[in-house]
Amino acid sequence: MTNSLLNLLHLSDPTLPIGGFSHSYGLETYTQKEIVKSTDEVEMFLNEMLHHSVLYNEASFISLVYDACENGGWQQIIEMDALCNASKLPKEIRTASQKLGVRLQKIFNPLIQTDFTQKVALAIKNKELHGHYCILYAIYAFELKIEKKEALEGFFYNVTIGYITNAVKLIPLSQDSGQLLLFKLLPSLAKLAQKAMQPDMDLLGCSSAAFDIRAMEHENLYSRLYMS
Repeated sequence: MTNSLLNLLHLSDPTLPIGGFSHSYGLETYTQKEIVKSTDEVEMFLNEMLHHSVLYNEASFISLVYDACENGGWQQIIEMDALCNASKLPKEIRTASQKLGVRLQKIFNPLIQTDFTQKVALAIKNKELHGHYCILYAIYAFELKIEKKEALEGFFYNVTIGYITNAVKLIPLSQDSGQLLLFKLLPSLAKLAQKAMQPDMDLLGCSSAAFDIRAMEHENLYSRLYMS
């Protein structure tokens, strides 16, 4: 049996070929409008995004779906996937999440091949599940016997390094500046993962209007490097 740490590194690898590199999730809009144009502003953007959007959306869904996997709560997984879909107001973000999830499924289903992962694949095929990335991430983390806290830490790391990589290209920042920023944020990622262990149900799916608006504006930019 592969070590769970190695499984986590595989599942949360930012270079996993699922298409994540082609999405900026609204950051490209922020940079073109010169709202985010320096290392300090990237740090502010990331802190706001992680604490007020990712925590109450993807991270909370991962936590709840992981618990549902432990408890055999198939109906809860379906409900969380539907709620996740409804909470992603910008079409580009919603579509990106589904595409990343389906590609993640195509990678990990053949590798794991349990009755549960086959049930998930069939549900996606039959459109019983939308197949959002965070939902499938939680399912595969559970199947790979990765502890929930570590799975959440890996997810927050994946999101953070993705944004930093995009910022390095878009602003641009130096590679050294990007790595320093990542190092500064690491303690916050551990705290966010701990907070996501018991999600605040009143804030589940909480909308961050400014992030959503920038994501919606993305398709009308003069030029684009990213799909969202």
